[in-house]
Amino acid sequence: MKLLNAAGFLILVPTFMLALDPLSTSIFMGGAAVAWQLLSPHSWLKCSLLECCNMKDTLNLSVLKMDLEQKVFGQHLAVQIVLRALRANVYSKWPKKPLVMSFHGWTGTGKSFVSSIIAENLYQLNIPRRRFVHHFSTVLHFPHASHVHLYKEQLQNWIQGNVSACPRSLFIFSEMDQMPHGLIDSIMPFLGYREEIDGVYYGKAIFLFLNNAGGDKITEIALDHWRRQKRREEIPLKELQSLMSEEIFSNVNSGFFHSQLIQKNLIDYFIPFLPLEYKHVRECVREELRLQGHLEDEDLMTEIALAMTDYPSKERLYSSKGCKSVAPRVTLSI
Repeated sequence: MKLLNAAGFLILVPTFMLALDPLSTSIFMGGAAVAWQLLSPHSWLKCSLLECCNMKDTLNLSVLKMDLEQKVFGQHLAVQIVLRALRANVYSKWPKKPLVMSFHGWTGTGKSFVSSIIAENLYQLNIPRRRFVHHFSTVLHFPHASHVHLYKEQLQNWIQGNVSACPRSLFIFSEMDQMPHGLIDSIMPFLGYREEIDGVYYGKAIFLFLNNAGGDKITEIALDHWRRQKRREEIPLKELQSLMSEEIFSNVNSGFFHSQLIQKNLIDYFIPFLPLEYKHVRECVREELRLQGHLEDEDLMTEIALAMTDYPSKERLYSSKGCKSVAPRVTLSI
């Protein structure tokens, strides 16, 4: 109806033009063009000034690949799987189910960072992303285990409403290891192989779960490979994924404890984030120096990286906090 009104309005433009001087005519036509753009559902102007969901996929995988490889350190497995998963989902015109990925590893290894890079690359440049990226913090949004039934209803309504508004919505659940048991199963209907649910298509939605659970098992496998003088690049992905699935399903401290999402194979990818070594923490320090506008300082990079590489206590091979405290350490050291 809006477009019909706009069209009718523009049909009358020549009549008005006869009564206007050249300057007024230019202003009038410019205003009419702006009005036309704002009334169009997916115009470039409307998407620049307002928030809109552009169903024409705009993810540039080459740019995303470059961002991940240049900014994420020590996570070759995670980068490979994320790129492969997004490529399959985005290049499919009508995916059979939403893309569901679960990130596992110690704190500071890059789980939140990778999810933010995905969000930044998922939508067109200069289009506000806030409306289509939904971040759920367990501590903030689901703090009381006694309110699980209320949270379930709220979560279902939130997902259904937002996917209705924008099929290419991104949902990020952090601190999954602290999520009340059974809560995440409430979104199970949206993650399955269905064309539509109540007229809503969920195949283009993306769900990311960030979980510290499984991190100890991943570190144990990585350390075992190192002790056998094997490179971390040789760690078998299938072994890690199988162990992660079993670990978080049976771990009472996991938000996926006895979860139907795992029982029904609705999580497409269990993605391991390996513990970070000295050389990776050093790269984090280098990047933080750049971000804070400082020149590279080899001595400082070495000092901070050595101080943070603390696990196991004898070998001191990995950073138990990853790169999480690099920023404040750099700030205090300059």
